[in-house]
Amino acid sequence: MREQMIMLELKAIDFARKVKENAMKAEAGIDGILVTVGLCIIALLLCVVMKDSLTAFIQTLVTNMTTKAQQILTGVTS
Repeated sequence: MREQMIMLELKAIDFARKVKENAMKAEAGIDGILVTVGLCIIALLLCVVMKDSLTAFIQTLVTNMTTKAQQILTGVTS
């Protein structure tokens, strides 16, 4: 009878250990993928909505960089 009790206790301890291992196991989630996809969608929407502003910003940037490069190549610094 005592041996049966010990066997039941050992089985219960083993079962508890397995439950704890399964509960604490880290599983690969979909959270990172969802965040990445969400950020890409937001970036695309911003590009579509702010297309004109983005075009003007890039043109201004290129113009200023071209002017500065020409000044550097001609030796004029300001």
